[in-house]
Amino acid sequence: MDFESRIDLQDLNDAITAIKAEIGKIIVGQQQTIELLLTAILADGHVLIEGVPGVAKTLTAKLLARTVATEFSRIQFTPDLMPSDVLGTSVFNPKHTDFEFRKGPIFSNIVLVDEINRAPAKTQAALFEVMEERQATVDGTTYPMGSPFIVIATQNPVEHEGTYRLPEAQLDRFLFKIVVKYPSQEQEVEVLRGHHLRLNMAEAIANVQAILTPEQLAELRRKTHQVHVEDKLLEYIAQVVVQTRNNKSLFLGASPRASVALLNSSKALAAIRGRDFVTPEEIQQLAPSVLRHRIVLTPEREMEGATPDDIVAQILQKIEVPR
Repeated sequence: MDFESRIDLQDLNDAITAIKAEIGKIIVGQQQTIELLLTAILADGHVLIEGVPGVAKTLTAKLLARTVATEFSRIQFTPDLMPSDVLGTSVFNPKHTDFEFRKGPIFSNIVLVDEINRAPAKTQAALFEVMEERQATVDGTTYPMGSPFIVIATQNPVEHEGTYRLPEAQLDRFLFKIVVKYPSQEQEVEVLRGHHLRLNMAEAIANVQAILTPEQLAELRRKTHQVHVEDKLLEYIAQVVVQTRNNKSLFLGASPRASVALLNSSKALAAIRGRDFVTPEEIQQLAPSVLRHRIVLTPEREMEGATPDDIVAQILQKIEVPR
């Protein structure tokens, strides 16, 4: 089949290049994190970013939000945060002698939830409906979210003090879990050079330009949705995910939502790379980010020091790659 000229991806590639250039004005390295975030935006998925404090998780999310000309809000999760602090609350209006709903910060287009695993389960549960169905029900009334609607959450590793484990039902609603590691020594020198030469960080962030409007983003998503996927690759995705449910090292496997996430994100990554068809390489590259937060190791394997990424790598090695 001739895939050439099926979809014109030039405007998408131009936008991606421009966004990377804007973020690169401040962020050093982290190309993989930025590519995954852009993939998630095109695939209309939420992202969980995990890393130790100080590796620019929040800054990267803020810069990405600035490159899309939409509303942006930031919610700092704390142990005393209540669901109403996120969703909003009904307030009595004496002029009209009735209650009116005042929307919370979740009603935005790109929402940065900082340190999401510092809030208790009751507040975490407030995000279930809004992340999956793009709507919030408060006092029996349902309020739809705008478009686009993306949650970018950051968290510290669960071993750190004052953190809670996120419920599996909430983790499953994130398209990706991105793990941000320390920069290399060379990259850290570049970070220091940037801070040495830059007089004002707030001014530098303000100078990051918006590249896409909501309408342009919607059009790029439409093109991404049209990226071709062979039937044998659909079977490959299903095989990878089903294997997590039959693996002796895993207590909990991935849900069908993981299969859909791997499909949609593979199409988006292929489009970012200028192709209108998916190859096994996209699936293999994205599988760890899609699956690592959706699977749970058995206590025995966890005690042996195994990680979810180790199990995903083993599964990928066992399954024959379609050609």
